[in-house]
Amino acid sequence: MNVFVAGASGAIGLPLVAALVRQGHAVTGMTRSEVGANSLLALGAKVARVRAFDAPALEQALREAEAEVVIDELTALPKDPAEYGAAFPGDRRLRLEGGGNLHRAAQACGVRRYIQQASGFFLRVEAGLADESAPLAVDASPGIAAGAQMYAEIESRLQHRSGKMEGVLLRYGFFYGPNTWYHPEGATGASVRRGEFPVIGQGEGVWSFVHVDDAALATVAALAADPGTYHVVDDHPAPVHAWLPEFARWVGAPPPPHCTESEALENAGPDALYFGTKLCGATNAKAKQALNFRPRRPEWLQA
Repeated sequence: MNVFVAGASGAIGLPLVAALVRQGHAVTGMTRSEVGANSLLALGAKVARVRAFDAPALEQALREAEAEVVIDELTALPKDPAEYGAAFPGDRRLRLEGGGNLHRAAQACGVRRYIQQASGFFLRVEAGLADESAPLAVDASPGIAAGAQMYAEIESRLQHRSGKMEGVLLRYGFFYGPNTWYHPEGATGASVRRGEFPVIGQGEGVWSFVHVDDAALATVAALAADPGTYHVVDDHPAPVHAWLPEFARWVGAPPPPHCTESEALENAGPDALYFGTKLCGATNAKAKQALNFRPRRPEWLQA
């Protein structure tokens, strides 16, 4: 199958391209980076050196690739999550404007299926874990609400597509593993070692993670799954008070400090408070059945 991957040199992009090539697909990876292009060529993929904001060139790249499936993994994330607030406008523009160009190009080129990266952690439920019917948390704290609204627009774009192109929405959990924030060599690992990531209040915010390699395999499986929405998250959603001390031990850090909710609100702001106390996890039951998804146990639980 001819597969076009946008965001192909990112943390999820490279393992995804590798998995696609291993399974015999003809892959074209889109990147603007020379290093990324070399990495893609080394994996056995073709390279499209094109900007997501150049709509005509993007459509031409899809035609040259004879794309049957497009996978949108476009992001513009900083290396450190502490910098995400400043990076958010550029990330939002890339995902909405650039991703919109990609989506329209796919429709114009007669692409059969469009697979879209989405969020499995900006969700809202009354109690328990969120399933695929859960709405996005557009009424959360300001920064999280802005992120949730961005994902809501992405989801709406896919769900209200025209023509016969099939849509698959993959709500990924927080990526961990090589080249991610949540890794001993990643920015969050460094932050935890510096004692900058506290348990806030009772630490009741529930996080869903997924290893990038597991996310890649689920994405490959989505080539043949029924259209729809799937939560690509691990089997172990856990509150901060449970996972953060284990993560700290895994990255060689001392136990995380504790602070009150009022201290977190004053020193780190409402988004940090939301992440620490209100975030909800997601269930992966649908993905396990439809995608044969078998995520690994988070590495900090194996340490």
